[in-house]
Amino acid sequence: MRLGTIIAAATASTLMMLGSSGNVLAQSAPSLSLEFNGLEKSDNGCRLTFVVNNGFPNTLNRAAFEIAMFNTEGAVDRLTVLEFKELPAGKTKVTRFNLAGADCAKIGRILVNEVTDCTGEGVDTASCRAALKTNSRAGSVQFGL
Repeated sequence: MRLGTIIAAATASTLMMLGSSGNVLAQSAPSLSLEFNGLEKSDNGCRLTFVVNNGFPNTLNRAAFEIAMFNTEGAVDRLTVLEFKELPAGKTKVTRFNLAGADCAKIGRILVNEVTDCTGEGVDTASCRAALKTNSRAGSVQFGL
């Protein structure tokens, strides 16, 4: 009976250790989130607002994404690169981009076509691409990878 109690306790202890180490690994996985937060008419076109969060343990010296903008009929209207510049580790940043000549009412979808640049200590474009997650708060415009 005593041996059974010891085995049960050892099994429970091992399972708890495995469970907690898995949580630590999941929590430490790097992330880069890009949220399309909205669009509004500007003096010369359309202003896009993005919220980006650097979940990497180090500052990103530079981050840039090529986006493809589709009109409401589904045709590609333009390709452009959005430069987010420096993103400190663990920091959330709001950035706006003015797109001259763009009509906000005709934008139906925005696609992150490519991570064109993403550099920092221990970080490269491939790791940023793998960690990138997208979200949208602009209900009328689809946004994603």
